[in-house]
Amino acid sequence: MKELGILLKNLISKKIVSEYSKLLFVDDGSRDATWQIIYKESLQNEYVRGLKLSRNVGHQNALLAGMDAARKVADCVISIDADLQDDIAVIPDFLDKYSDGNEIVFGVRNKRVTDTVFKRTTAQGFYKLMNKMGVELVYNHADFRLMSRRAVDELLRFGETNLFLRGIVTLIGFKTASVFYDRKERAAGETKYPLKKMLAFAADAITSFSITPIRLVLLLGFISFFVSLIFGGYFLTLKFFGSTEAGWTSLITSIWLIGGLQLIAIGLIGEYIGKVYKESKRRPKYIIDVDLFDPLKINGKERNPYESYSMPVNKLPETN
Repeated sequence: MKELGILLKNLISKKIVSEYSKLLFVDDGSRDATWQIIYKESLQNEYVRGLKLSRNVGHQNALLAGMDAARKVADCVISIDADLQDDIAVIPDFLDKYSDGNEIVFGVRNKRVTDTVFKRTTAQGFYKLMNKMGVELVYNHADFRLMSRRAVDELLRFGETNLFLRGIVTLIGFKTASVFYDRKERAAGETKYPLKKMLAFAADAITSFSITPIRLVLLLGFISFFVSLIFGGYFLTLKFFGSTEAGWTSLITSIWLIGGLQLIAIGLIGEYIGKVYKESKRRPKYIIDVDLFDPLKINGKERNPYESYSMPVNKLPETN
């Protein structure tokens, strides 16, 4: 908070941004003291505001909730993860690009020297795979970006439940630019994206934006069919010349191979059907518990607009 606060005050003093600019922190249903820290800071710092979600809804939905709240009072919003590994020193460059008429500005990493070899290899492979599947992504861009209010308004028109913002933002089509930076080492804490979550995130991204995997399974089915015809003709030829022998190895191998392919195909189709099922429910992506942008929505209840909005520090909202 301190680093961002210093940066914001500096931008205000230079009249680069409005004096009414704010820092909005989104608490995605945390179970630690995150919300107490945000709330206390909001009472002491005029630039800090908070948004508390009723439960954990995931990184992408929480990010969308923050942008939705911020765009109501801002000409543009900049999203950044709270660990501040992304370099906030380039934020003035974001604003310069915005002033030049760009409605979306992507923060792009120069290189991945701070990543492990495994993470660097898998991340780069992911971007290349997505591009080959026809999904337009900005290489080495995560969720550090600037978006104009108009761009966020258009983003909110995408109604899908399975969010992959890196892919959706590129579909908006407004004028864009990129700002390059070097990512810093993590100062404290541990990543909230272990291998399991990264794999799930990649799978969601692929199945949310491309039907190429199903087409590959279809292609594999045709290949297996034609290969089986070739082998069938081969074995009939052997039988005709009386050279056949009973072979359990080839039989069992064929059964396991075809069975495995069928299970993979069924599982992949099931993944897409599951996404259709989730989309059909049209459930809200998130529910706001406390909105410090709007004093009329504290703990989800309507409040008297003439009533004091500040809660005593010793009576902080409870965390989940």
